[in-house]
Amino acid sequence: MPRPSAVLLAALCLLLTPRPAPAGENWPCWRGPRGDGTAEQCPDLPTSFLPDQNLVWKTDLPGEGHASPIIWENRIFTVSADPATEERLLLCLDRATGSLLWKQPVLKSPFESLHRLNSHASSTPATDGQRVYVSFLDQTQMYVAAFDFDGKRLWEARPGVFSSKHGFCSSPVLWKDKVIINGDHDGEAYLVALDAATGKELWKTPRPNKTRSYCVPLIRTIGDRNEMILSGSKSVASYDPDTGVQQWLIDGPTEQYVASMVYNGSLLFLTCGFPEHHMMAIRPGGSGNVTASHIVWRTQKAASYVPSPVSIGPYFVVVSDGGVASCFVADSGERLWMERIPEGRGHSASLLTANGLVYFFSDDGLMSVVKPGPTFEVVAQSQLGEKVSASPAVCGDHLFLRGETHLFCLGKPSLP
Repeated sequence: MPRPSAVLLAALCLLLTPRPAPAGENWPCWRGPRGDGTAEQCPDLPTSFLPDQNLVWKTDLPGEGHASPIIWENRIFTVSADPATEERLLLCLDRATGSLLWKQPVLKSPFESLHRLNSHASSTPATDGQRVYVSFLDQTQMYVAAFDFDGKRLWEARPGVFSSKHGFCSSPVLWKDKVIINGDHDGEAYLVALDAATGKELWKTPRPNKTRSYCVPLIRTIGDRNEMILSGSKSVASYDPDTGVQQWLIDGPTEQYVASMVYNGSLLFLTCGFPEHHMMAIRPGGSGNVTASHIVWRTQKAASYVPSPVSIGPYFVVVSDGGVASCFVADSGERLWMERIPEGRGHSASLLTANGLVYFFSDDGLMSVVKPGPTFEVVAQSQLGEKVSASPAVCGDHLFLRGETHLFCLGKPSLP
């Protein structure tokens, strides 16, 4: 029989031993590890919501918000706003059980005015596995902060003014040692990079047209250089993420943008906007103004303003805010089909692609899974039972959905 001290030592070792990391990828920021809604290493990702079969857990979330969950190994992070206290909150949950590990007040500030589809906690956090980065609006100033995984505030910064009658929604993206945030607003607009360890400003680039946008920059290494591509401020532009120096620019095609761009290794794809809707394929590269030379194809019918699209194999797939989905041959712009999602109404959440399928989420909680190709094929549909504005997250074979009041985990009954 082991001695009591040996038993205690074994128990302590068990408590201190970390749980296995997830079998699939971490989901560290807006739209996942590539920033484009693509999920990999998830062969058994569920395609339907079956409460008696694949609901792993369902957790009440305090406050309100549209920010997506992000995932690093065994922890889930998201943000929320408490209307009773006007506090913005950073939440940390256990990935295996959904239990709330801690709730950290980030900022207490009067709530800004909003568009009816926005919230006071719409900016998705980002993490590098060491720190969690969040952004909110503090009255007239953009507010950015970093926390460790125990909820301790490490730094805070106010990199610039921000003004928009539609509210705030600028999700941070990470590049090397930098936290980069889009500051497009109705004033002296900018892109800004902060030091991830200290919050110190590393570079700040003016944006020309002083017009609000809510797009998250897409960063890719294309050819022999790094490109950070951002649609907004009446333009599409590429910047060097190390320095903030602009590389190329396309004029228009409209005034305001919400949906983020995607890239298929050859072309960039854009959907926007206001006051005119557009979809475009753009060839990256070049320098200066490339409006006349780098637009490969363009169309306007059934474009989306809010939901971000996906690129999947040879296809480009998009859903309009009203629920009309389209599948294009990516290289040519040939529209293979344009169909209304059955039973679907408005769409705000961005699309997700995994295992050759595209996931759509309507505002009233309908999850529709479609197989892209020459014909419109609905693989599955199911109702979450709760309104959905946030975009989904994936880790391993589990799908994480933020509803109006709950966070859901769908998949196999138990997590690694």
